[in-house]
Amino acid sequence: MNHRLFKLLLNCYPPYWATGIVVRSVSPDYRRITVQMMMRWYNRNYVGTHFGGSLYAMTDPFYMLMLLQILSKEYLVWDQSARIEFIKPGKGTVTAEFHVDQALLDAIAQNTTEGRKYLPELPVEIRDENGEVVARVTKALYIRRKRRAER
Repeated sequence: MNHRLFKLLLNCYPPYWATGIVVRSVSPDYRRITVQMMMRWYNRNYVGTHFGGSLYAMTDPFYMLMLLQILSKEYLVWDQSARIEFIKPGKGTVTAEFHVDQALLDAIAQNTTEGRKYLPELPVEIRDENGEVVARVTKALYIRRKRRAER
């Protein structure tokens, strides 16, 4: 899929636009995605900071979607689990930047031979306008090369 169409479709996805989450950029090779969320009355919690569920939603399911675009259709890629650590209250516009490097792609190829599953843990930080970390999210993915019958 064209990266511009991919970005447009994500920005039209109701769970994102309803919480104010915007995909700002998608690289043509899908190895980088930048996501932002501005503070709005509808994504603010009781104490006036970003709602934790919206902060987490900023990170879901970008690594999975990136890898589905990068890897051939010979792979299954699923989000398996996630954990979030809230570092400081999030205010203003917050940003998450996702990166898939060649080392990860090499590890996937090496660890999925003969149909084995691979469960990498991929970190992403959510930062405020000053570049300070608001939250750290770790996404665990399930990746496996498909069997012939699944292709």
